[in-house]
Amino acid sequence: MRCFRFLFVISLSVAVLPVPAAFAADGAEPARVDAMASTLTDDGQGVVLSLVVSQAVPYRAFLLDGPPRLVLDLSDVKVAGADAEFDRSARVTALRIGPVRAGWTRLVAELDGPYRIARAEEALADGAATIRVRLAPVSATEFVNVTKYGAPTDTRWALPEPVPGQSVAKIRQTGEAPLIVALDPGHGGIDPGAEADGTDEAEVVLGFTRELADRLRVAGMEVVLTRDADVFVPLETRGSLARAAGADVFISLHADALEAGEATGATVYLLSEGAEDVAAHRLAERHDRADLLAGVDLAGQDDNVAFALMDLARVETQPRSERLAESLVAAIRAGGGELHRHPIQRADFSVLKSPDIPSVLLEIGFLSSDRDRARLADPGWRAGMQEAILDAIGNWADADAAEALLIRQ
Repeated sequence: MRCFRFLFVISLSVAVLPVPAAFAADGAEPARVDAMASTLTDDGQGVVLSLVVSQAVPYRAFLLDGPPRLVLDLSDVKVAGADAEFDRSARVTALRIGPVRAGWTRLVAELDGPYRIARAEEALADGAATIRVRLAPVSATEFVNVTKYGAPTDTRWALPEPVPGQSVAKIRQTGEAPLIVALDPGHGGIDPGAEADGTDEAEVVLGFTRELADRLRVAGMEVVLTRDADVFVPLETRGSLARAAGADVFISLHADALEAGEATGATVYLLSEGAEDVAAHRLAERHDRADLLAGVDLAGQDDNVAFALMDLARVETQPRSERLAESLVAAIRAGGGELHRHPIQRADFSVLKSPDIPSVLLEIGFLSSDRDRARLADPGWRAGMQEAILDAIGNWADADAAEALLIRQ
C-alpha cells in the first residue's frame, strides 16, 4: 500500500443504489469529508473504499472501461479545501476528483484490471455516515458485461445538458464579418493533463491560450475560450460552446508528455478514424480520458442517421481543417519555430469530432522534452509562436473566404 498526498475537493460517494433517505435537506449544512478517517485499501484480491462524511448524502457508484475505473458521484457536499494523507491501494493506478456541475462531485479511480462492485453500503452512526464500496476482481469477459451499458442514465444523476447550439445552420465565413475563433485550452480542473518537472499541462496551455486570445482580438478577430480558469469542461461541451458562439474555426491547444526523446516540437492533429501510429494512439487515449472522467463520449450512442449526417458535414469541413493544419505548419516553420518530425498527424480525438466546424488540435510542444519545456516558459518564444498561429489563421481565413465566395457563385 502506498501513501499519497491527496486533495479532497468535495466529498465522494457511491451506488447505483436507492438514494439514502437521510440526506441533507435544503438549507442544511452541507456534508463534509473526514479525509483522515477515509481510506482506499486492499482487501484480499479486491479493493475497498471507505469514506467518512459528516452526514448522509445522495450517491452512486458504477464501473467503466478503457481504462477500467470506478466512478463515484455524490451531491450536497462542500469543498473541503485541505490536503490529507490518503492511504491508496497499489491497485488504484490513478485518482482524480473534482466538481462536474454545481453541487456535484465525481471521483474516478483508475484500476489495474477488471473488477465488479461486490458491495456498496452506507452506515450511519451519531449523525455521520461511512460509505463503503468493495471491488472484487472478475474476468475480462465478465467485466465487459458489467460495463457494456456505460454510465447510468437515471436523470437524477444526469450531467449538464450540452450547451445549446444555434437554431439555424452556421453560414460559412466569407470575410465580410470578423472571424470567430474558438480556442480550447486542453484539460483543466480534475484533469491536469500531462505533468513533468512540476509543471501541469492544463496550467501551461491556459496561460498560452489567454495570451494568444489577446493577439487575435487585437488583429480584429472575435475569440471564445472554452475555459478561462482551472476548471473541468467535458469534451462534448467544448464543441458545443464553440458551436453556440458561432465559431468559424476551432483550435484545441495542448502541451503533452511522452517518453523522453519520443516527441519534440509543434504537432498539428486532424481527426481520423484511428491513430496513425502508437504515439498518436496514446495521445488520443490521454485526451479522451478527460471526457471519461466526467461523462461518457456521446458519439457511441448516436444512430446511423446521425452518423450519416455528420459524415456529410465533414465532406466540407475536413478539407478545410486540413488546409488549416497546413497553414499552421507553414507559419510556424516560416517563423523559425521547431516542428515535430511528422508535423501533421491524425488521431481519433473526441474534441475534433464537431462535424460542422473546421477543427485541429495543436500540440505547441511537449512537456516531456527539456527543450520544449524551456521554450514554453520563455515569454519571447511564446510570443513568436502566438504570432505564427495568428498568421496561420489569417492566411487560412483569407483563402477559405475566397473559396466560399466561389462556391456561392
